[in-house]
Amino acid sequence: MSETIETDVLVIGAGIAGAGVAAALADTHSVVVVEREGQAGYHSTGRSAAIFIPNYGNEVIRGLNRASAPMFHHRDTGLFPEPLLTARGSLTVADEDGVATCEEFVRDGIGVEAISVDKALSLVPILSRDYVKAAAYQEDAQDIDVNALHQGWLRKASALGVRLFTNTEVTSANRVAGGWIVNASDKVFSARIIINAAGAWADLTAAIFGAKPLGLTPLRRSIAVLPAPDGHDTRNWPLVDDVNEAWYLKPDGGRMFVSPADEIPVEPHDAYVDDMILAEGLYRFEQAVTVPVNRVERSWAGLRTFAPDRTPVAGFDDTVDDFFWLAGQGGYGIQTSPALSALAAALIRGRAPDANVEPLLSRLSPARFTSHP
Repeated sequence: MSETIETDVLVIGAGIAGAGVAAALADTHSVVVVEREGQAGYHSTGRSAAIFIPNYGNEVIRGLNRASAPMFHHRDTGLFPEPLLTARGSLTVADEDGVATCEEFVRDGIGVEAISVDKALSLVPILSRDYVKAAAYQEDAQDIDVNALHQGWLRKASALGVRLFTNTEVTSANRVAGGWIVNASDKVFSARIIINAAGAWADLTAAIFGAKPLGLTPLRRSIAVLPAPDGHDTRNWPLVDDVNEAWYLKPDGGRMFVSPADEIPVEPHDAYVDDMILAEGLYRFEQAVTVPVNRVERSWAGLRTFAPDRTPVAGFDDTVDDFFWLAGQGGYGIQTSPALSALAAALIRGRAPDANVEPLLSRLSPARFTSHP
């Protein structure tokens, strides 16, 4: 019979959410993290081409962005020796059909500036003048070093005594006096509180604990890595996206990451590229630029898991005791992770969260989906 591993908090999932909350909690609680894959951050975290854009997302996401910004800008250099953010900028372009949408984007956005087509083409010379009819720019968009952030939190967690078990998939759980007994692969855990940071598997994980699924949906997104166009140095180009989300381009290491911006609902799995979806997206991208796509160096796909209202879920389940949701971050999980990690830690400690985040609690709570018929 397996020895029971005892802990105050059992975190399910070692991606950015699980690593962040483990690091945030470990100075007051004993914490164990279990990960179904052979390495932490294998799925969404490890496949994210993340960028910090304060204006990105809905009102709740923007609030979390603001609350996360201080950690990024004033990082703990002991955990993160190198900067977590580097200057990038974000350029949004529109064809004839997207001009009105672009104007609305400028009008409603914060830190968004309308720029001329000439200016847009000077920033990214391969853009086609025949395609681009309007443009907007966000100067404060910055690249996030996702690996540095994730690994820094894992190091902090480990230094505070957090134990990480990989290749450990939760298969069953039983409620007992004072907590939970959880079976995961060949191990047994006893925990007072469960944190569901299982990403695309969050609804399936919840069912194991008797919690109602929230309608979290994994959406597949694909990326192709293209060589820099002949005669162009892409390293200082901004991220470029189509205002109607038909494609985006992110420079990286002298190459171009180009995505069809696809959102295909799928079951949780080790995501792979659909060649037809990728080809269609690259065709749309080609219509916006003056250079052909002659070669794809490599490609990959990842899962971005959204709640029905496209807002993260963070809070205790309202029907299952001691079961905490930290899921549904969608495409905002990296840039909101500092705020969500701190929020989760505060709620689990029974303390008030940051004053800037507290007004968002009801809109993040899982009860918004389960408290009505």
